[in-house]
Amino acid sequence: LPPTECFLWHTWFRDVFEREGRGGFDIVIGNPPYIQLQANGSLLATRYAEAGYSTFDKRGDIYSLFYELSRRLLAPGGHLCLITSNKWMRAAYGAATRRFLAAEDTDVLLLLDCAGTKLFETATVDVNILLAAASPNRHATQALTVTPELRTCLTDSGVFRLHAACMAFPADESWVVLSPIEASIKRKIEAVGTPLREWDIHIYRGVLTGCNEAFIIPTSRRDEILAACRDEAERERTAALIRPILRGRDIKRYGYEWAELWVIATFPSRHYDIDSYPAVRDYLLSFGRERLEQTGATYRRDGMEIKARKKTNNQWFETQDSISYWEDFDEHKIIYPNMTKFLPFYYDVEGFLTNQKCFIITGKYLAFLTAFFNSSLFKLCFRDNFPELLGGTRELSKVFFDKIPVLAVDDETNAKFAALVEDIQQAYSEEKAAKIDQLLFDLYNLSEEERDSC
Repeated sequence: LPPTECFLWHTWFRDVFEREGRGGFDIVIGNPPYIQLQANGSLLATRYAEAGYSTFDKRGDIYSLFYELSRRLLAPGGHLCLITSNKWMRAAYGAATRRFLAAEDTDVLLLLDCAGTKLFETATVDVNILLAAASPNRHATQALTVTPELRTCLTDSGVFRLHAACMAFPADESWVVLSPIEASIKRKIEAVGTPLREWDIHIYRGVLTGCNEAFIIPTSRRDEILAACRDEAERERTAALIRPILRGRDIKRYGYEWAELWVIATFPSRHYDIDSYPAVRDYLLSFGRERLEQTGATYRRDGMEIKARKKTNNQWFETQDSISYWEDFDEHKIIYPNMTKFLPFYYDVEGFLTNQKCFIITGKYLAFLTAFFNSSLFKLCFRDNFPELLGGTRELSKVFFDKIPVLAVDDETNAKFAALVEDIQQAYSEEKAAKIDQLLFDLYNLSEEERDSC
């Protein structure tokens, strides 16, 4: 399994591995090193890429491979116990490790997640402790998130039994350790929900221009372009072409902060004749046509190297994305950033365009969905369904949203939430947000104890 220069377990422990019916170790215990595989010029990634590890991910850390090696060294019924960084539980690079540990021949008995709580004074990362057996998976892990209050009394086994929850960790999602009451809430939400992929909605990425410095402009530049128009007809056409745009960083909970930026929306799917927009044409040409070409070529001008945009079939004055769904930007829609710590969602009725750092959702019952996505209930149950990147940022890609189960509602319920969302977006307050939360708790029939946990 490991590279040939690594330790030869089956040679040095031949008596262990040649035991009849029990070949392998009864116990493997340790604290593997934490070294990113891409460190030192990706030396480790290069070495281990061909080493046969199913848990290998070049974006990951070497400790993930120790889970796989430890499990493969176990005798039937043997146990492994490792202390590692807890990033594999939620990070995208940990997906292969989660799948490996969720296999039917491995039973994860216990999992302590120390997210945000320093269990060991010398540890430089948040850690987890995992105990697993080489036996059939019962899908019943005793799991506990270690809080500062629990940290000082974990040596009392009764404390663990009292606070741990029985979890069935999936192979294809983040591993989220919930308290018993939180697990109860999530089961209740999932039991009555319909996955978003079955809703009458569409999720699209925002506009990728390939050259933001040319296509995304401030108000002052827009004014200059409009002033350069030769007549009122051209000015009207041009004003309609240059649209206000929101970026991922501009989106807030139930709102936005517009940076007074505009995008030249020459989408290839609209087949514009750039000569009908001479002021826009001349402005774009001021960047140099070679820079805006979509050939992937490199040019030299005045002794300088100029890199064109990546190769597409689009014309030099068009955006890089075709944007066949351009009409959806004019519809009522939900806007949210593709990567965020805070999970903010805004219900847009103003026709903003967005850059590629955002997603938009169009379709039915968007007011209700906006309220649900901005709620404490959504964050409690589904924040960890989205992979965690550096610094606690979450990746809100469509593939993860599709799986979220949400209670189906009718027109009357959506209308009730539409009035509340309109009100809170005009003047945000925590009191209004709490009122929306309470209505959602009512819809999901949460108990008082469950409400208090949200």
